[in-house]
Amino acid sequence: MSEPKPPTPTPGDTYKGWLFKWTNYIKGYQRRWFVLSNGLLSYYRTQAEMGHTCRGTINLATANIAVEDSCNFVISNGGAQTYHLKASSEVERQRWITALELAKAKAVRMQAESDDSGDECPAVPPTSGQGGSCRNSEVQSTLRTLSSKVEDLNTCNDLIVKHGSALQRSLSELEGLRVGGDMGEKMRQVTERATLFRITSNAMINACRDFLSLAQSHSKRWQKALQVERDQRIRLEETLEQLAKQHNHLERAFRGATVLPPSFSNPALGNKGGGSGKGDASDEDDDNEFFDAMEDPAEFITVPADPKYHRRSGSNVSGISSETGMDDQSVNFDELSLASNPESPQPLELEPVRQRRTRIPDKPNYYLNLWSIMKNCIGKELSKIPMPVNFNEPLSMLQRLSEDLEYYELLDKAAKCQSSLEQMCYVAAFTVSSYSTTVHRTGKPFNPLLGETFELDRLNECGYRSLCEQVSHHPPAAAHHAMSEKGWTLRQEITLASKFRGKYLSIMPLGSIQCLFDKSNNHYSWKKVTTTVHNIIVGKLWIDQSGEIDVVNHKTGDRCHLKFAPYSYFSRDVPRKVTGVVTDKDGKAHYVLSGTWDEKMEFSRVMQSSKGENGTEGKQRTVYQTLKAKEIWRKNPLPEGAENMYFFSSLALTLNEPEEGVAPTDSRRRPDQRLMEDGRWDEANAEKQRIEEKQRSVRREREREAVKAASSPEEGAHPDNYQALWFEKFDDPVSGETLHIYKGGYWEAKDQGSWDMCPDIF
Repeated sequence: MSEPKPPTPTPGDTYKGWLFKWTNYIKGYQRRWFVLSNGLLSYYRTQAEMGHTCRGTINLATANIAVEDSCNFVISNGGAQTYHLKASSEVERQRWITALELAKAKAVRMQAESDDSGDECPAVPPTSGQGGSCRNSEVQSTLRTLSSKVEDLNTCNDLIVKHGSALQRSLSELEGLRVGGDMGEKMRQVTERATLFRITSNAMINACRDFLSLAQSHSKRWQKALQVERDQRIRLEETLEQLAKQHNHLERAFRGATVLPPSFSNPALGNKGGGSGKGDASDEDDDNEFFDAMEDPAEFITVPADPKYHRRSGSNVSGISSETGMDDQSVNFDELSLASNPESPQPLELEPVRQRRTRIPDKPNYYLNLWSIMKNCIGKELSKIPMPVNFNEPLSMLQRLSEDLEYYELLDKAAKCQSSLEQMCYVAAFTVSSYSTTVHRTGKPFNPLLGETFELDRLNECGYRSLCEQVSHHPPAAAHHAMSEKGWTLRQEITLASKFRGKYLSIMPLGSIQCLFDKSNNHYSWKKVTTTVHNIIVGKLWIDQSGEIDVVNHKTGDRCHLKFAPYSYFSRDVPRKVTGVVTDKDGKAHYVLSGTWDEKMEFSRVMQSSKGENGTEGKQRTVYQTLKAKEIWRKNPLPEGAENMYFFSSLALTLNEPEEGVAPTDSRRRPDQRLMEDGRWDEANAEKQRIEEKQRSVRREREREAVKAASSPEEGAHPDNYQALWFEKFDDPVSGETLHIYKGGYWEAKDQGSWDMCPDIF
């Protein structure tokens, strides 16, 4: 008995019909009733079973649909479910294939929207505060529906193109066919393909009709909703303006009624006190303002301090010094010296001896298949992966290390501080500032060759000199020494441990950074956090910094604990957030730091602390009452056109600028790096291979010498016992760490122009 002809499949409709399903080798194909609805394909033995017994269901969102021949097709979800199905004819099979493809496309979209969607509007009737969100949810739901219809149209269009091409080919074959026995077979194929084309065309027409009807029905509703939103915005702006005026009036009234002692008038505060015993009623008096609490960090919460602290912060009140553990002079001036006040007098800067460059050649746009290189490198260390210069930037790792001095002014200010706690704030801000240049820098720096050096002589312009040297190759380690005329010395030794994980690249800097101040003999040390490069294979590359840093003053016992929060799509915090607390040797908090590592840092003086409520993880958080936050560091803007120059900062643009008199091992003299900067990448790749092969040859020679000297009791037989030229190993008794420190001689050799001791590495 013939079955009724099923309807033409339409996007979103339920599709039903009989199909033959393979059961086993004994029974073969058995007739079953299949139902396609809401992205699920279910089957029953008979139509009567639909109300109570389902024999099986497969989710099309994760299923694969494959056509075997004219009537057979297979549906599999890649696991235990695989349906081998057979239709009664090729036309019937194509009807099912069309319906299944449409249902699968819709199911995939619905699943993606479900994963990405946020909290839905509650089902209860909205109150006045919920109406806007519900209307927004309704609009978003309608937009998703329209988007789904557009996707249906795209799917139908693809099917029409596919079947139209097949029909055109059949018609062409039919025109060139001679009258004979094959005429009947060809006519049957043309008829079937014409039927398939008609089915998909009808589906396209139905989808267009649904889309047009839905768009027309919502057009007037959207216009009305838009007008309502505009009216509400205008009313909200007027209300906020009135509240701001009332707040300002109350604040002025409060200040005018508050009588302060005459000692509050501080010459360092300019005209804020106005010379009177009352607080000034102007909006510029920041010290007496109340302010909103910062976003709650994980470990602590900051709230505005009691007003008595604000009123007394400018005077020599002994109660403050006893609570903060600092002398009266520190209470008077440390906040003013910490805050970056552009109006305060600054020391005169020396004129630079030369005009530094402000541009480099634009980065060429070369295409390269990253996966073809990286697919065999998963799990390997980055330093052992052969990379073309296409993934580099025209700077070496030694030059990137020297970029830590971008904000050297923070250390200059720290050297002038009288208080070690105040000095700790500047050192912590300098620690964070070294990451600000990495936010857009997705290019990989050149791996330095063993013995390669880089000098950064800014003695005349900025008052400091810096020298880096590659002291080890496997593992790669670089030593850095910087000394300033302002009374500070920075030294560090960094070893990079990196792993490629397929989707992202983790770079773990090992080693220590130390900063010493001549005047106070304060000795600080800290380590770096982990850098992660995301979307290595697919998507846009982006960089994140995460982890914790403890900046320790080994002389006083002061400590600053900094936390770099990793980026999270679900977090309410600002991206790239950094928080920190400065404590003395007894663990008492004195300052709170907050900001982002790519923009700015602020500090707040802690007036009082207490234990608060338990956090989300059951951990009790500390509540700090603080004064108003003030800015201590802000990132310099990038130069114009930086996006075409590898996002280099103003300092980075000058690092590879050719200079006379530098050592022959200086990174500026590296030929492959110079060729890449000039945009000659093919030549740079060839030169890079030559240099790396030369380095391997030198290493093999050292290994042969080590084998010859193996029987000798003399030291230095191991090939990795390379003796650095300008640095030597040192066991620091203060921090207890072992690192390479500068042993001297470089700047003297430069003055004399004597580089005979330098190896030929390029």
